[in-house]
Amino acid sequence: MHRRTALGGALTALATAAAGVLVAAAVSTAPAAAAAGGTGTGYLHTSGSKIVDSTGATVRLTGINWFGMETDNKTFHGLWSSNPWRSQLDTMARLGYNTLRIPYSNDALKAGATATGINDFVNPDLIGLSPLQILDKVIDYAGSKGMRVILDRHRPTSAGQSPLWYTSTVSEATWINDWKMLAQRYAGNTTVIGADLHNEPHAEGTNPAATGACWGCGDTARDWRLAAERAGNAILGVQPNWLIFVEGVSCPSGGLSNVWDNDPSNDEDCGWWGGNLSKAGQFPVRLNVANRLVYSPHEYATSVYRQGWFDDPPYPANMPAIWDKYWGYLYKQNIAPIMMGEFGTTLQDPKDKIWLQNLMAYTGTGVNGMSFTYWSWNPNSGDTGGIANDDWTTINQPKQDILTPYLIPPTGGGSTSSPSPTGTPNTSPAPTTPAPTTPPPPTGGCTASYKQINSWAGGFQGELTVKNTGTAAVNPWSATWTWPSGVTLASGWNATVTQSGTTVTAAAPAWASSLAPGASVTVGFTANGTAATPGSVKLNGTAC
Repeated sequence: MHRRTALGGALTALATAAAGVLVAAAVSTAPAAAAAGGTGTGYLHTSGSKIVDSTGATVRLTGINWFGMETDNKTFHGLWSSNPWRSQLDTMARLGYNTLRIPYSNDALKAGATATGINDFVNPDLIGLSPLQILDKVIDYAGSKGMRVILDRHRPTSAGQSPLWYTSTVSEATWINDWKMLAQRYAGNTTVIGADLHNEPHAEGTNPAATGACWGCGDTARDWRLAAERAGNAILGVQPNWLIFVEGVSCPSGGLSNVWDNDPSNDEDCGWWGGNLSKAGQFPVRLNVANRLVYSPHEYATSVYRQGWFDDPPYPANMPAIWDKYWGYLYKQNIAPIMMGEFGTTLQDPKDKIWLQNLMAYTGTGVNGMSFTYWSWNPNSGDTGGIANDDWTTINQPKQDILTPYLIPPTGGGSTSSPSPTGTPNTSPAPTTPAPTTPPPPTGGCTASYKQINSWAGGFQGELTVKNTGTAAVNPWSATWTWPSGVTLASGWNATVTQSGTTVTAAAPAWASSLAPGASVTVGFTANGTAATPGSVKLNGTAC
């Protein structure tokens, strides 16, 4: 999606669930293997409906889209703001987004492509860099924070989206060759985990003269399922460790129904662009490397298009059956994982808040839930807005509050080294593990402040800020605090956060091990139990 104004709308009502249900039932999930912190270890693969890491631990991708590389700017939007690009990624990670979906167009990959719309004063390290070189830097830094990256071929050109994966000016061969180039560029870099092959294939033309993307129709020029196999297998031939993310279509026939002919027999059941995977069970995507396929539907609210189901009398009780039909069955029947690549809303219509709450509940809680990347970080998405406000710094808290209970923040850092396009060594410093030493005490003291960000039944989210008020740097720093009995750590970020008994320890991350005099660090966490303020806070053993 990108400020889209028209959709292949679904006009056929589905069987509804019992009326009166206000929050969709969570997806039933089997017990996972040992839950992975953050985004797991090494490359990822699939096991039934799960995404798992190299150790077999279940991973849930809870990410966000940062668009711009698919537009005329050919790089991330918001680089024109007063908030440096690294700071924006810091905020995404702090909020709990462990994955970054990055849309691009093939125009941005061309030799000589120029990135525009960059505030050179705020981002001097980006001056003179090509779109791909800026992408390299974002990937390296995201990896140092433990985030994962999914690359999304959003458009053939910066001019706009296309119903098919090719156009008269961008061939299928170009589409596949550019994917192979990216797979080779990031080979060995476990931050980059996969390819979202083409954004929102959709119907075009009125049936029976369909010209848009179909699913299972067998026409090699229009069958998106067959094209996804060709591109996916070409990518896996270069990088067999990547996940292949395949979106749906809007109408399986690839054409729009003629609703004016008074013949309901040929009025097809359609859905969102990229959101209809109803035929994937019958016509699955077949890849040459096992356990690499992830289906990635899109799902939106009334601020994008007022589908008929939003005005059905039983709304929102009708929504689980709709989601089941279009894509949820793939997960519930253990056919393949689901990673909702896009979903979002301005929240201006009260129905949209209900929609977002029910959709998140439908995905399930904890590491066993369906993966997702929210649309979008950007505030300048015309029909959804963003998590960031217009200043690209402060946060749209009502949206964030709904998403927070489902977010699993990144922890640690993975391998972020990758060859440069010239074959010269990458000089970006890789995260290193500090030697096991006893942290020195601060010369002076410290102060601590606490802010509860959110709470829900059975848990809460908070931020503890510790300031070094001493006269010397603390390197490496380590903060500790206590909680009442029964409160247990669920996840933490901006530090390596662990719990023993009622004591919680936040150890400095490798990329920010030193806490200078007068500097502060904010450790974020989610916890299980009744909301409680951290007690007996200490910095390297000194009480704050």
